[in-house]
Amino acid sequence: MTTAIDGGRPGARSMLTLVGCEAKMVVRDTAGLVVPIGLPLLILLTSASGAGDDVIVNGRTALDLYVLPLLLAMVMGAIGIINMPSFLAYYRRSGILRRLGVTPASPLMVLFAQAVVSLVQAAVGIALALFVAVVFFDARPPVDVGAALGVLALAMAAMYGTGMIVAALAPTPNSAVAIGLVGFLGIGAIGGMFGGREALPPALAEVGGWLPVGATVDALGAAWAGTAVDAPPLIGLAAAILVGTVTAVAFFRWE
Repeated sequence: MTTAIDGGRPGARSMLTLVGCEAKMVVRDTAGLVVPIGLPLLILLTSASGAGDDVIVNGRTALDLYVLPLLLAMVMGAIGIINMPSFLAYYRRSGILRRLGVTPASPLMVLFAQAVVSLVQAAVGIALALFVAVVFFDARPPVDVGAALGVLALAMAAMYGTGMIVAALAPTPNSAVAIGLVGFLGIGAIGGMFGGREALPPALAEVGGWLPVGATVDALGAAWAGTAVDAPPLIGLAAAILVGTVTAVAFFRWE
């Protein structure tokens, strides 16, 4: 990976070059590119017909209120919790972060570039999932678009914060993938990814509603329905961002 350094402190051109390099790395990682987008679409294809056409509230069906929020949470979670930590672990293991540390290009620029590329990938995945849902399954847009966009931004930051915990603690790229995958599936399982949380023991379902996947599903579902977003999901997402930031500051190593 190379960056263009314009003598002294890197400028916008150097940052764009680094973002371009990160984008190429993501595109070359076939599994990391396809899974976060393809898996939610596969679940949409298998779940949409079973969601039913019965209106629940404000003209929105179960597809709108439950399936779509879950798909969007999966897109963001796979990118933030699995993909991003694996790239950072690889850069650390290969010495890229250490070498950047002695150049004007701070290793923090890698984090920023990864965040930009992750946001673009998440936006593409979300847009594609919504397009397929609307065109082929007559899904409806959120009643409160502003609230939905706000929740999406907070949820992406929470997934990224959770991913930073993995990146800070995982010693190798393979362990980052393993820890990220297990963590994502774990919080997804108690967040409703494999069935409604009402089927879980009450205590476990309560915990799942505070963790990033369950909190995202609940908050997005409320925005889609046009009802007030409850405080607990928002607090849970904010807590994930805070814990991820503190963990990264305390434990993340550049080499």
